[in-house]
Amino acid sequence: MTQHNEIKIFGEQQVRSVWDDTAEEWYFAVVDVVAALTDSVNPTDYIKKMRQRDLELAKGWGQIVTPLAIPTAGGKQKVNCATAKGIFRIIQSIPSPKAEPFKLWIAQVAAERLDQMQDPELSIEQALRDYRRLGYSDNWINQRLKSIEIRKELTDEWKKHGIEEGPQFAILTDIIYKAWAGKSAKEYKQYKGLKKENLRDNMTNRELVLNMLAEVSTKDISEETDPETFSEHMNVARRGGNVAKTAREQLEKEIGHSVISPDNAKKLAKSNDLPELDLEK
Repeated sequence: MTQHNEIKIFGEQQVRSVWDDTAEEWYFAVVDVVAALTDSVNPTDYIKKMRQRDLELAKGWGQIVTPLAIPTAGGKQKVNCATAKGIFRIIQSIPSPKAEPFKLWIAQVAAERLDQMQDPELSIEQALRDYRRLGYSDNWINQRLKSIEIRKELTDEWKKHGIEEGPQFAILTDIIYKAWAGKSAKEYKQYKGLKKENLRDNMTNRELVLNMLAEVSTKDISEETDPETFSEHMNVARRGGNVAKTAREQLEKEIGHSVISPDNAKKLAKSNDLPELDLEK
């Protein structure tokens, strides 16, 4: 576990946090979050009483919190930390006016997610609103939505062959990235200075188009060759990625520089050069 410590601002309070490179998760100091939401003079004691009140929280406490080394006044010490999911669970057990807005927000998100499960079109509409709120152009949004469609077709092909979501999907995706971009998904994110952010949301137009080519090629090759073993699927993923690698190398030869960019969405937005593509051309 490679950790990086940071201070987050939670309302007017500082919350110590740790980024875990391996899990690609932020962990937050539980005692800091409780202090911020309760104004308790002794948040450690508050946590003990909270666990006594909420027996289910106490029962699952070991799965919710993880002791991590965090800088304190006395040097680095192990402090109970939790991911965002764990923090949200803890907030549910805090009877404080400051915690109420978070509880209402969690309830709202849950209700919206249930609606989206019943009507998937709502998920698309929400994605459009979110991308526009983040400053993406309509042309880029259209391209990104198309990339989601292509990704879905590929994962449906994998599922049809019994490939498991999670580790196996990740392995095949890494092979595709490695083939055309020369980097695994994790290496690619690090190159762009990303942590929790979605890699595709931070691709330039060239990168996104090449990744779409790699994924659609992988899907087409799989349909034609009907791979049976996971090893055969790995080979298909490599072949699909190599199709995009060939296109990348040809493009780089023409333009004289690499199309793999360290830029992410924030940098592109600052330069007023968010990736755009007219899909009708």
